[in-house]
Amino acid sequence: MAVLASIARFNKDEEIYREGRRADAVFNIITGVVKAYRIAPDGSERITAFLFPGDVFGLSEEGKYTNAAKAITPLAAYRFPVSALRSRLAKDADLEFHVICKLIHELRETQRHALLLARRGALSRVVMFLQLLENLQAGRGERTVEIYLPMKRSDIGEYLGMSLEAVSRAFRTLTSRGIIKSRDRRHLKITDRNTFDEIAGDTASAS
Repeated sequence: MAVLASIARFNKDEEIYREGRRADAVFNIITGVVKAYRIAPDGSERITAFLFPGDVFGLSEEGKYTNAAKAITPLAAYRFPVSALRSRLAKDADLEFHVICKLIHELRETQRHALLLARRGALSRVVMFLQLLENLQAGRGERTVEIYLPMKRSDIGEYLGMSLEAVSRAFRTLTSRGIIKSRDRRHLKITDRNTFDEIAGDTASAS
């Protein structure tokens, strides 16, 4: 795979590709975090997934990207031209299977997103989101003493279908109740695991 790829670098908040543009490459994140999103009719972003090191992204349909992607931190990623990748995959069934499994991750993120949006309570949504980040960290073999939040609160709101004010209020509530403790805006610790897990499982929690 390495012989097919070049390394692409993007600055924080730099667009990687737009929804509906010709899909000429697939990306595999080396370092950094990406948000995948769609543009709503009112021009706002509807974030569908956050993608981390090791994730592959660039799903397409009829040769066009199905969503847009933007770096939310400085990003380095392997860039695989679709034409070269398609030619290589046609000759290597094992590699084809590996790439398909990686791309399915993007679909799984969409399913997780739908589950989060099905929650009625704002507090439950935020706790489930933190739980998701913690699980992703563990899956990458990273320490989970703290949860890392590289995205802005407004991005979290777009992902959860909540206003920035509602997201901020939920974080304040969790902090005041001693459920989480923040070191800064990018790192927090779960300090009351039992209550945290109870809220995550409460489909009607609103505060």
